Amino acid sequence: MSVPEVIAIDGPAASGKSTIGKKLADELGFLFFDTGVMYRAVTWAALSAGADLNDEAEITRLAETVIIDILPPSRADGRNCDIILDGTDITWDIRRAEVDRNVSLVSAYPGVRLALTTQQRRIGLRGKVVMVGRDIGTAVMPEASLKIYLTASTEERARRRYLEQRQRGGQASFSEVLADIHERDQIDSTRAIAPLRPASDAVILDTDGMDVDQAFIKACALVCKTKN
Repeated sequence: MSVPEVIAIDGPAASGKSTIGKKLADELGFLFFDTGVMYRAVTWAALSAGADLNDEAEITRLAETVIIDILPPSRADGRNCDIILDGTDITWDIRRAEVDRNVSLVSAYPGVRLALTTQQRRIGLRGKVVMVGRDIGTAVMPEASLKIYLTASTEERARRRYLEQRQRGGQASFSEVLADIHERDQIDSTRAIAPLRPASDAVILDTDGMDVDQAFIKACALVCKTKN
């Protein structure tokens, strides 16, 4: 049975997009592409160049000039993919603490989002890719043959994020995590450029009450129903 060449998975924070997307990509032998890594790559490039992260015009120019590529993992060191910026492998560099602290600022710039949408489309148009983000089906790859909008209640998503953080030794309370999820939802759904929303032809997959395996089975069933 044929499978869609491009699978777009969108959804709010802590909805399980990356987990389900990676499992689907592995199952199909597709590239897994979490588009959030591109914003990390630009942040890393800006920090490395000593750029002023508060200068939107400067950061936008940088995003418009760097070439970012996402490739299948070249080594078994825990990476989901290779992240290449201007020919240099920065897969683990983008996970540094200073990138964590600044990526939200960089990703909020409309010019950066527009520049990276172009780069994301370039990769998506190669096909055989599972693309995960918040605007894949609506802005990046509206022609994707399968669009899944993965969601769950705010409380369920906060519970998942809280448990993840606790497992990593985090000290935030559930109420703090819930407040963070509410804030992120507000930012994502009201931004001027490509706000978070389901594409008109997306399949809504509500994972309330499901574990990862159950959600994965539902996603696989959607893939099987989709023809090229």
